[in-house]
Amino acid sequence: MKQLRRWIRRYFGFSQGEVNGFLWLISIMVLLTAAPFLFDWFYRPSPGSTAAADKQTLDSLVAQLEAKQPLRRNKYNVATVALRPFNPNTLSVEEWQAFGLPKYLAQRILNYRKKVGDLTYKAELGRIYGLPDSVFQRLYPYIQLPEKRPDKYGKRQEYARNTPSPYSQKKAAYPPREKFILAPFNINTADTAQLKQIRGIGSKLSARIVKYRTGLGGFHSMAQLREVYGLPPEVVDSLHKYAFVPDAYTPPQLSINAATADELKAHPYISSNVARAMVAYREQHGSFRNLEELQKIKLITPELFEKLRPYLTL
Repeated sequence: MKQLRRWIRRYFGFSQGEVNGFLWLISIMVLLTAAPFLFDWFYRPSPGSTAAADKQTLDSLVAQLEAKQPLRRNKYNVATVALRPFNPNTLSVEEWQAFGLPKYLAQRILNYRKKVGDLTYKAELGRIYGLPDSVFQRLYPYIQLPEKRPDKYGKRQEYARNTPSPYSQKKAAYPPREKFILAPFNINTADTAQLKQIRGIGSKLSARIVKYRTGLGGFHSMAQLREVYGLPPEVVDSLHKYAFVPDAYTPPQLSINAATADELKAHPYISSNVARAMVAYREQHGSFRNLEELQKIKLITPELFEKLRPYLTL
């Protein structure tokens, strides 16, 4: 023991008092760890006494269950009176009890009749909450109600079939309306009212089409309708179906040798830069000899030239 104390003092650097406290702490920890095992060993019951206690507990539970079972069997006892045909809408609480139903369940049936109304078919009685299926099956042959649910709409439907409705009478009084057929129209002369006959074109789109057409000087091709801002593709397709550009139509044309830059840029296809470039080229090289000479201006691409050709002249 002394050697252990000296070893602890050298290893941990404890004083004599700290070594004693350390040993007491270790001893208490060992005792606390072993306490459960020692307690179980001293107070463990013998195998015979455990079996006897378990048997006594089981016997007690069995006795309690046997005491409760008769109550469950008697909860819906069969009535002592003989069953007879009956109308469930006329029985009182006492008469239901005579058929073997407890008082609370008989009262529930009467409450159901007061709130919902009289029962109309046999299966409706079985839907009442709390009525055991075994009791319902026993009463079922004696219930004086229809087997199936009555069709309360039968007479109404028959009346509806045999009686013409006011709508049908009114419809027969007036001849059928002729189907509206939209005749093809000239897209360059159509006003907003005519354009709004196309499905999908309202006041805004019709005004926008007329404004763009005025800026161009008129459509020379139906393909130009796709350039109108906000015009859906399906509406363009409808316009292709019902509108046309006359073959002999020639839109108003701008003179590239006489028009000013302001007049040129007023056209939707000509930007300010292109208009100034056309006037500057004309001032440097003289009047244009043909329309194709416009392609020498770098800002005028072949695509832009093809779009401008119908609207320009010398």
